[in-house]
Amino acid sequence: QVQLVESGGGLVLAGDSLRLSCAASGYSFSTYNMGWFRQAPGKEREFVSYILWSGGSTYYADSVKGRFTISRDNAKNTVYLQLNSLKPEDTAVYYCARLSRAGGSFTRSVNYDYWGQGTQVTVSS
Repeated sequence: QVQLVESGGGLVLAGDSLRLSCAASGYSFSTYNMGWFRQAPGKEREFVSYILWSGGSTYYADSVKGRFTISRDNAKNTVYLQLNSLKPEDTAVYYCARLSRAGGSFTRSVNYDYWGQGTQVTVSS
């Protein structure tokens, strides 16, 4: 069965960095596009970043552009999200997800068919 397991979250100070990992199993990871979303308390889940199956194309929300970097290692079935220059407003549960073959905008959560359990990122000022 398809499984996505995130790790790497934690409590950090503003300006610090974190590296999130998402280990995938149960499907052909290298043939699927992947995304990262986040959800803060009391807010809607929002798109953060996206990466093509090959790693050859990436996309970021304006709020994280220039600070976050998405990457993947298809040999390890893992997608990463490097978070730099963290701000208190980055505090949220971060989720990785698999983009469905059915297509649709990669910024919309409804177009992703499998999700991890999430990892908490808390940024203190």
